Amino acid sequence: MLKNILSPDFINAILRASTPILFATLASAIASKSGITNMALEGMLLFSALFGVIFSSLTHSFLGGLLITMVIGGLIGFFLAFFILQLKTDEILAAIALNLIATGGTVLLMLAVSGDRGASTSISSVSAPTVYIPMVAQIPFLGKVLSGQNLMTWLSLIAVVVVHIFLYKTPMGLKIRAVGENKNAAESVGISSKKIQYIALVLSGILCSMGGYFLSGGYMNMFTKDMSAGKGFIALAASSMGADTPIGGFLVTMLFGIAQALGNLMQLTTIPTELIQMIPYLTTLIGLAVYSYAMMKRKNRLGAHN
Repeated sequence: MLKNILSPDFINAILRASTPILFATLASAIASKSGITNMALEGMLLFSALFGVIFSSLTHSFLGGLLITMVIGGLIGFFLAFFILQLKTDEILAAIALNLIATGGTVLLMLAVSGDRGASTSISSVSAPTVYIPMVAQIPFLGKVLSGQNLMTWLSLIAVVVVHIFLYKTPMGLKIRAVGENKNAAESVGISSKKIQYIALVLSGILCSMGGYFLSGGYMNMFTKDMSAGKGFIALAASSMGADTPIGGFLVTMLFGIAQALGNLMQLTTIPTELIQMIPYLTTLIGLAVYSYAMMKRKNRLGAHN
């Protein structure tokens, strides 16, 4: 088993498992920086996975399917913002409603479009291309990791850098952070907090939709019922544990990717499948417990100094 863990295939498994969670983690980070907790990531992933199959199949194009899915993801983020900011709906209740609608709505929509139940067997998505790097592929071990990765995995890694630069090096990123840290202070210098939070949630929806597209167009080439399997909630935890920063979220996401890859590897053993399936979620709970304890100790230390 140790030999398998130290192999390039295991690293590839980590990256594959991390890709949809990483997109959703970045989506959560942008929303959180604006002062809104996007708990609708699970529903966004699920809707995007289905729309990815539908529109890549209709356009016969990976790029066409991805772009349309991203537009729809942005619209879902916009409607979530409308309910929270315009109609003053509690953000947690709005997110729960969206997640519940996604659970039943995707099955109903799949039935209406393809006549399938459970899995879209009659239509399949156009899979994201694999990126081969000829020169790098010749390098022992590293070549097998870097060359041959799914394009969406590369995009998720690039997105970490882009979101970091966006949040910390651009005027819009500064406004998003200003609104999240102190809405009243931001508005006192002429920043429209509502407009900024609309933008943040739309961007959050777009990023999350890319993770959803990977589920049905990279991880698999079809949609299956509830295929997000809690990844939206894991991403929410990863973002929180990473202090809602792109780099921190990336590092925590890799931890969950390792847990998922280990779970897949342990399926070859005699350990019960039900126990193995618990590993990613158990890792999330343990991680959150450790993080919460560390934050509590830090607050107590700061309080003692004051």
